[in-house]
Amino acid sequence: MGKGLEKILAKHKAAIAKKWFILAAQTYAADTAKFLQSKKDPFANPVGSTMMTGLDGILDQLIYTMDPKTLHPHLDSIIRIRAVQDFTPAQATAFILSLKKVLREYLADELQDSRLAGEFIELESKIDQICLMAFDIYMQCREKVYQISANETRKRTFKAFERAGLIRDGDSQH
Repeated sequence: MGKGLEKILAKHKAAIAKKWFILAAQTYAADTAKFLQSKKDPFANPVGSTMMTGLDGILDQLIYTMDPKTLHPHLDSIIRIRAVQDFTPAQATAFILSLKKVLREYLADELQDSRLAGEFIELESKIDQICLMAFDIYMQCREKVYQISANETRKRTFKAFERAGLIRDGDSQH
């Protein structure tokens, strides 16, 4: 990304992050979205705090360096939460693409300049890459959830068989 667009985004970063947070919060049920947006205390609202911190870190990476190793923890903190909630993969990651809408609103005038419009196309491509990274993280988290669930089911089944006298103590292979 060129320095022109980088300067503009850096100048508006706080407002962009706030608007993006609002759109991300709106992916939840109305009462949850309202709670996420109203409580600023990280102890009273750990999900909202985690989401705001993560979005801010993602935005920094998008504007400045786009280092996948630095970006990953910011993305992971948000996606990990969404992976254990009742979101489909598309719903869990779509908030990333909503950043494009926010940026278009903030950059409407600047995008009339063809040089900046070209830089913006490059920026949108980076947002798509972030979304794909988020999808990978989501799938890894869901696989882990399924593994834990399968292990717990095996343990419960084994214990039930053991209580019923169908398996002796030494027959354990769990």
